[in-house]
Amino acid sequence: MTSQQWPRGSGRVLGKVRSVVDSTRTIITQTVYYEELTGQQKFLLLHSLLVLWTESYKSRMTITPVTNAQKIAKAVVIAVRAASTTATAQTQPIEVDSPVNTFYHRDLEIIRATPSQMKPKPTSWDNLKFGHVYSDHMMEADWHQDKGWTRPLVSPLHNFALHPGAKVLHYGIELFEGMKAYRGVDNKIRMFRPDKNMERMKKTAIRATLPDFDAEELIKIITDMIKVDKEWVPYSNTSSLYIRPTLIGTDPTLGVAFSTQAKLFVLTNPVGAYYPTGFQPVALLADPEFVRAFPGGVGAFKMGCNYAPTILVGKMAHEMGCQQALWLYDDDEKLTEVGTMNIFVYWINEQGEEELCTPPLTDGLILPGVTRDSLIEIAREWNEFKITERYPTMEEIRRSLKERRMLQMFGAGTACVVAPVNKILYKNKATKEYENLYIPTMEAQPNLMMRFYNVINDIMYGRMDWPGWMRTVS
Repeated sequence: MTSQQWPRGSGRVLGKVRSVVDSTRTIITQTVYYEELTGQQKFLLLHSLLVLWTESYKSRMTITPVTNAQKIAKAVVIAVRAASTTATAQTQPIEVDSPVNTFYHRDLEIIRATPSQMKPKPTSWDNLKFGHVYSDHMMEADWHQDKGWTRPLVSPLHNFALHPGAKVLHYGIELFEGMKAYRGVDNKIRMFRPDKNMERMKKTAIRATLPDFDAEELIKIITDMIKVDKEWVPYSNTSSLYIRPTLIGTDPTLGVAFSTQAKLFVLTNPVGAYYPTGFQPVALLADPEFVRAFPGGVGAFKMGCNYAPTILVGKMAHEMGCQQALWLYDDDEKLTEVGTMNIFVYWINEQGEEELCTPPLTDGLILPGVTRDSLIEIAREWNEFKITERYPTMEEIRRSLKERRMLQMFGAGTACVVAPVNKILYKNKATKEYENLYIPTMEAQPNLMMRFYNVINDIMYGRMDWPGWMRTVS
């Protein structure tokens, strides 16, 4: 392994780890399969080796090829944990001009649907159900461990031929993203913060042992795909085009291992107004017997395996007169997420301060939502109240209601921007009885939630500019 093989950006650590790596070259290449790692995974491994070297130096330990096997294993564990919680996927172009590393926009082939393949457009955009209507075209590219990526293709929407042994069907090796394009008041089509979705998608690919790709190349390909289907972007200031990039493991072998083959594809759906008749608050079922995620797991990643186990609890919530589940965690019943959304609490805290509180991203429980990030950035720009990233607990919620300090509670996500909460049906773990907790979200003044909603919508539909957030398609 020569210095030319180290990933870009590792120069600052190379000097300190060179002797370690030189002495353990065989273990790294044979145990870690270095050349099969993505650029980001290589960097994480290097960083982890530096951590290992530092720990060993502090404890006066000597790293040698003979005693290093367990330490290398520890470094790999650190790297995986780093990928799970703190890794930042880069949206910079991948340096090597090779399909092994990514597909390229310049290689994009577009096969347009014939008139007979094209579907009639909806007569009303605002009444479309989420995920029921598809645009005419899709994008796809395949990956193989030995050959890299195929050329990307945009073609008429079609079914896949998938081997019944494909790993995605047995072990859920897959991930997806959710983003939107909007037709603005000036008739320009724009995507909302696609770079943030790509950053999250690349992080998830690392965690799912799926192949890396260049984020900017995929954004440019999606841009061209939307141009082809531009008449599917609703002519509406409340509807939008939902974009679903997906990456699945297609290796047709049943062994529990990483997939040596994969398929990336992108679908688009025109979706109607989330609130066609105005804001409708939701009631939440909060049952501490169920958890959505846990430290060391994959709650911070947009994988299908996070969603399937929640469907039963959502069904239970509906049967009990609620619309969503409020996910609690740990003995102190931390609020983590609401349904498939991030959660915000706006209250007067116990110190008498006006505060916006939302769970942190530090321990891998919370999905780093793009809308969540946007609301926090907007609130910081306003600089009118305290912003805290920490877990509120059910005891704090109950106390704030009793003391009339609770103002608003709402979910935040791509589908709705914000979703008001007006009731929590809470199962008290001590008494095993259900309690109705009423949240004054719809009556509270000032109405921070509605203010967020209006600002985000103004940005999305071109009535307001927020530098760097909107990517013009056409």
